[in-house]
Amino acid sequence: MRDEPTIIHEPATFELITPDSAPVPVRVELSYSSRDPYAVQASFRTGQGSPVDWVFARDLLADGLLGPAGTGDVRVQPVAHEPTRIEVELASPSGHAVFTTCAATLAAFLDRTFELVPPATEYSWLDFDAALDQLLTPNSSDGARD
Repeated sequence: MRDEPTIIHEPATFELITPDSAPVPVRVELSYSSRDPYAVQASFRTGQGSPVDWVFARDLLADGLLGPAGTGDVRVQPVAHEPTRIEVELASPSGHAVFTTCAATLAAFLDRTFELVPPATEYSWLDFDAALDQLLTPNSSDGARD
């Protein structure tokens, strides 16, 4: 466990793949925090509204750089016949989307996260006391009273 979290941010462009038109560029902010060492957050900026946030397992993204990875809501894999691109497929009850992005940009971001928190050391970065305090401390949104 470390006292102060380190956060890595990386802007990226993903392209939304649609069947009947050209790919649509979407600004994405990739974020990684040593406080949550197993996860990468992607904030999709679509227009004027609030960003749409997805959280991915860091290992899933890394595995998807090399070959098909993931089952269920998130699948990541190299684009067939275009090894410089990665495909990210997202599914939720509200919809389904397929994006592609630059493999080198994603790999460089992941390399930075692995330099910060090496593989197989994630557990030592978790702050179990803080997580337990957060779970046990009542707050006003839970309807608790002083």
